[in-house]
Amino acid sequence: MEKGKSLIKIKPKKFKDGEVVKVSFMVMHPMETGMRKDKKTKEIVPAKYINSVKFNYNGKVITTMNVWESLSTNPVFTTYMKINGAGDLTVTYTDNTGEVNEQSTKIKPKG
Repeated sequence: MEKGKSLIKIKPKKFKDGEVVKVSFMVMHPMETGMRKDKKTKEIVPAKYINSVKFNYNGKVITTMNVWESLSTNPVFTTYMKINGAGDLTVTYTDNTGEVNEQSTKIKPKG
């Protein structure tokens, strides 16, 4: 599994068990469509785009997103989830070249 640059952000920062939070997954990724020409070489830049994103909470899938090449560079994927106790949140993406990136964070409700 390749380690790319990504970040999980949860809002609000302080939350209680049973609350719904906003989870954003930010990824540094070129999101090339395969239709753009390099300005210097005039060659077509090969397609390289995220095609699947999965959010897992304590090993259980909360959502899966199927993605197309038309998203912007460095996309942000957002979902909402209900906090059911402390645990691990893991977000994984796969791109069309087979690159896989996984980012995890600990979930710690207050109160």
